[in-house]
Amino acid sequence: MTNLDSLKLARWLALGIPAALLAGAYISEYVFGLYPCEMCWWQRYPHFAAIGLALLSFFAPPRGFWLALAATAIMVSGFVGVFHAGVEYGWWEGITSCSRVASLDGGDPLAAIMDAPLVRCDEVQWSLLGISLAGWNALISVTSGLAIFRLLGLDRKG
Repeated sequence: MTNLDSLKLARWLALGIPAALLAGAYISEYVFGLYPCEMCWWQRYPHFAAIGLALLSFFAPPRGFWLALAATAIMVSGFVGVFHAGVEYGWWEGITSCSRVASLDGGDPLAAIMDAPLVRCDEVQWSLLGISLAGWNALISVTSGLAIFRLLGLDRKG
C-alpha cells in the first residue's frame, strides 16, 4: 500500500465510520423507537467531532494531524461505549441520572416532557449476539480508531 493509498483509506474510514454509527443510532431511534439515554448521547458527540475533523483532512493541511484528531475522537466515543456497556452489564456503577426524550410536535412543551419515555442508562434496550448497542459502538469505534492510527503510521514510514 502506498503512502497516498493509506492516507486516502484513513480519511474515508475517519469520515465513514462515525457517519455510519450515527446513522445507525438515528435509525434505531426514529425508526425502531430505541430512545437514547444520557450516555448514548455522550457517545454521539465525539462522532460528530470526528466527522468535522475528517472533513478538514480532505482540505486543510496537515492532513495527518486532522486524521489523528478524528481517530482520537472516534476512540473517545468507543471508550464511553465501554463504560456504558459496563454499566449495562452491571460490571460497575454508572451515572445516577437518566434522560427523558421529549418531542414537541407542535404541542405543549410541558406535556411533551412529562409524557416522554424514561430511558435508563443501566438497561440494555437491544442487543445482538449478547452485545448491546453501546458494546457494538465500543468495539467498532476502538477498532476503527486503531486502524486509522495504523494507516497513518504506514503513511509516515513511506
